[in-house]
Amino acid sequence: MLESIFATAPASSELTLTSAILTILISIVLGGLISFTYMKTSPAGYSQSFTLTMVLLPVIVAIIILLIGSNVARAFSLAGAFSIIRFRSAPGDPKDITFVLFTMASGLACGVGAFGYAVFFTLILCALMAVLNRTGFGRRPSMQKTLKITIPENLGYEEAFTEVFNRFNVAYELKKIRTTELGSLYELVYAVTIHEQTSQKELLDAIRTRNGNLDLSLTMAPAMNDY
Repeated sequence: MLESIFATAPASSELTLTSAILTILISIVLGGLISFTYMKTSPAGYSQSFTLTMVLLPVIVAIIILLIGSNVARAFSLAGAFSIIRFRSAPGDPKDITFVLFTMASGLACGVGAFGYAVFFTLILCALMAVLNRTGFGRRPSMQKTLKITIPENLGYEEAFTEVFNRFNVAYELKKIRTTELGSLYELVYAVTIHEQTSQKELLDAIRTRNGNLDLSLTMAPAMNDY
């Protein structure tokens, strides 16, 4: 019984309507499951276009595999047609790239008729992603940020905020100093590492009492291009 479930459909040069409909339906279901898993394991948010893409991508890959079949000439023709397509996009999050490969592998398995393996591997990997997300695997207890502080020219910047950083157990490194307002003010750029349990509001309030309530900003990630 297990062998019949996980058996790959025999390769055939004929594409039947029944096999095409079955392949498309299973691809849609698996794509929807993968997309749902992605949404549930992305607490930082996600875009609707990406979740829709993950539903459609397995179907597209499966259809391509169905059209190619065992015809070598058709495979080279499709490869030549797709080679003229250029995708221009910025590198995404590694997790997003992983899910794209996940959906493509699911569609590929459906396209070759390995429906049992496609369902099995999809369920295993979706469950694995849910467990890793729930357990916080790989999550760092501290966050690296960029802190910009404006101070008056009469305030010595070398040791101005050392006591504050030590009180809140913040690791810091002064990366950049520049003058503003015709030299009457200094802007300091720090690379800081803040523990997730540290109150960022209390930290900023303590800094404000030292710099005379001048401008300051704390970014959510290190801005390396500012250094």
